[in-house]
Amino acid sequence: MTHLKHIFIILALAVITTACSVRMTMSGASIPENLKTVSVQFFQNRAPIINPTLSQNFTESLKDRITNESRLILKNGVGDVDFSGEITGYDIRPMAIQEDAISAETRLTVTVKVRMKNNKDPKANWETSFSAYQDYPSSENITAIEDQLTQQIIDQLTENIFNSAFADW
Repeated sequence: MTHLKHIFIILALAVITTACSVRMTMSGASIPENLKTVSVQFFQNRAPIINPTLSQNFTESLKDRITNESRLILKNGVGDVDFSGEITGYDIRPMAIQEDAISAETRLTVTVKVRMKNNKDPKANWETSFSAYQDYPSSENITAIEDQLTQQIIDQLTENIFNSAFADW
């Protein structure tokens, strides 16, 4: 019976160890050792429709995503990896038009142009646009749910940017 107990404890420790190692690599970040710092410049809102809090919320969320999911240290100024760009789109459009020509759903889309500059390896630099959206019932008042929708969109955008920057090294 004692022998069986020892085997069970060893198996439990093996499962826990495996689970912990999987959790540590779940973000998929694979960052070269020579990169130590990251900087995120303020993303100006250049969209035709301006959400007054979007620039600040997006910039801070991108900083948080990178520092929480990588070993890089946030630096003021310019880091080994530097993110910059601008918000280029903030669009609200009707989606599911019904027979009576009334929209059942509306889509809020945010587009961000991002430049990633790797100051240790210029061949790794890139510039691209990212878009994300959330649909909501047209019966909802956008001002009542806008903060919640934009945060969900920001979460999608920062995840996509992080993965583009750090998942394919």
